Amino acid sequence: MINFLSISLSEFTLPIHNPVLIFAILLFIILIAPIMLKRFNVPSIIGWIIAGVIVGPYGIGLIDSANAGVDMFSTIGLLYIMFIVGLELDFNEFIQNRNKSITFGFYTFILPLLIGFPVCYYLLGYDVNASLITASMFSTHTLVAYPIVSRLGISRNQAVAITVGGTILTDTAVLIILALILSNSDGGLNLFFLLRLLLSLSLFSVFIFVLVPRIAKWFFKSADSEKYTNFIFVLFVVFLSGFLVEVGGIEPIIGAFAAGLALNRLIPHSSALMNRIEFFGNALFIPIFLISVGMLVDLSIVFNGPRTLIVAVTLTLVALSGKWLAAYATQKTFKYSVIQRDLIFGLSSSHAAATLAIILVGYRAGIIDEYILNGTIILILITCLIATLFTQKAAKKIAISEEDEPLTPAVMGDFAQEKILVPIANPSNIGYHVELALLLKDKKSVNSISLLGVLPNNEEAERNIVSFRKQLQEFISTATAAEVNVDIITTIDHNPSDGIVRIARETMTDLVVLGWPGKTALWDKILGEKMNLIVKNLDKNMFICHVEQKLLTHKRIVVLSPPLAEKEFGFALWVNKISKLSSELSIPILHLGDPETQNVLLKQKKAGSSTFVPFTDWESPMTFCDQVKEDDLIVLISAHVGYISHIPILENLPSKIENRFPNHSRIVIYPKQYVADDLLGTEDFIFMP
Repeated sequence: MINFLSISLSEFTLPIHNPVLIFAILLFIILIAPIMLKRFNVPSIIGWIIAGVIVGPYGIGLIDSANAGVDMFSTIGLLYIMFIVGLELDFNEFIQNRNKSITFGFYTFILPLLIGFPVCYYLLGYDVNASLITASMFSTHTLVAYPIVSRLGISRNQAVAITVGGTILTDTAVLIILALILSNSDGGLNLFFLLRLLLSLSLFSVFIFVLVPRIAKWFFKSADSEKYTNFIFVLFVVFLSGFLVEVGGIEPIIGAFAAGLALNRLIPHSSALMNRIEFFGNALFIPIFLISVGMLVDLSIVFNGPRTLIVAVTLTLVALSGKWLAAYATQKTFKYSVIQRDLIFGLSSSHAAATLAIILVGYRAGIIDEYILNGTIILILITCLIATLFTQKAAKKIAISEEDEPLTPAVMGDFAQEKILVPIANPSNIGYHVELALLLKDKKSVNSISLLGVLPNNEEAERNIVSFRKQLQEFISTATAAEVNVDIITTIDHNPSDGIVRIARETMTDLVVLGWPGKTALWDKILGEKMNLIVKNLDKNMFICHVEQKLLTHKRIVVLSPPLAEKEFGFALWVNKISKLSSELSIPILHLGDPETQNVLLKQKKAGSSTFVPFTDWESPMTFCDQVKEDDLIVLISAHVGYISHIPILENLPSKIENRFPNHSRIVIYPKQYVADDLLGTEDFIFMP
């Protein structure tokens, strides 16, 4: 009995070493910290850092920061943050603003360096190597507050895009400087070292940006039925990339970010896989990383003499001043608002991962002393707190301003009133239509996606209804994994077309997306049987689509619109939905249309990442084919007969496009004209494979 008690009590001696108990404590902190601080309106990020200070070796000593399990999860969280940053980066926005990202990267690198070096060299009295490595630490930053902008849904704001782009530029430059300083301190800075560094970076770039996307594309196709293997594959790529750059002498966070960029186009932002990636990171890995950051803080060093306090205050002021000046210079250069400046400052002012890497490496190499090391720990705590508060305040203002933007009835469905209806002719042959529905569905919509089955009215009707519902369970699971609600609607009708028309009217549908009438069938023949009934009897926005391959394999969207397309009432809706599809797949848009259409798009600021090429040859419209490439998604904007933008050539153009591009994915859009039902602000999407 005594032995049992002694063994039991030993489990609670500090610091705790039992991995099960340590993990339970970490989970308790992750759970309780946000709840306790929510009433004080303090972001959970701060709560986790403070909790780390309390339970760490310099607090009550509950957990040792050197514990292998904590260290492993902390490393995972750090790489996860950088990976998600690269994964959520809007490539179209980044390419559009690459010059701005480079400019911000230059400001946030050079200004802290120019301020920090003379302060360390002349004011604090350190030598050149110590001053340079400390000053370079001011230039780097960790996107600790990035989960805030991601959670508030503004990760694609331009201020966020250029900050992310500038972050990787300045961090890469600083880490290269670190390698050069270390080599110089060892007397090894020579041409051979530089060539080895350049070679390792070149080889890694080829691996991550050439080989990984091809392997990932093949794997996602082959393992489509094994949903969880996709997530494991993504994790493998992230940590393998981090290891490979570390072998080359670069910090693994660069490899994780590069992995995010490499997989960016292959993981749509509204997919179930993306939801799993964000869920595990935000629920477990990232919080443990933030707790581990707090464990490094030793508040007692403030009382170890004035030198420690002076160094800590000086380092913190220089770090914050340099980052604020960089944000201010960026604001003035690109005429951003004060809120955007505060957001840039908030995201770029926190020092954690790369800062720790630089200082710890410099300390272990004997270049910097314990005063800078201890001062840096205080700097990390203060800058993380300030960065979180600034980011939280600015991000909330931007999110509110975006919510308050005026909405026209044509685009109300992109928000709270959006509803998607997917009529299924054959549950075993849905293709990629449900996937398309998930990408088009706005996350802010309170309505679910409805899968519709129109079944024959015969003696087997009830049995067919049960069978239909069972066959659709897999697609419901896929949508649920992406946090999209799905329900099933079944109806009985002798004519499937009549059933679709009736349900569309009953649900007050505004947008109908039907399956392409058949790959080899003649368009006019099919219209005379099924499609004509739907097109003729429904005054709706209509999407008629044939998705030939997985959506993530497309490289561009080619849109062909007729003259006066901007006059149709449904113009704003299809422009928004095509733009959203482009954003989700991270692919550009090539828009061929009338110059007046372009003028309207520019006035409404809907040009986005699209390239507009004037097209007026409607006597020979198939000349647009010269612009189409392999893996393009072709979108034709047509019109109902008698509508403003209708021209006779549009009647047989879909069949010509099908014959010319039988292996391309295609969508034909019929915009809505009349607005009788739009006061209700509803939009439904119908997909019929």
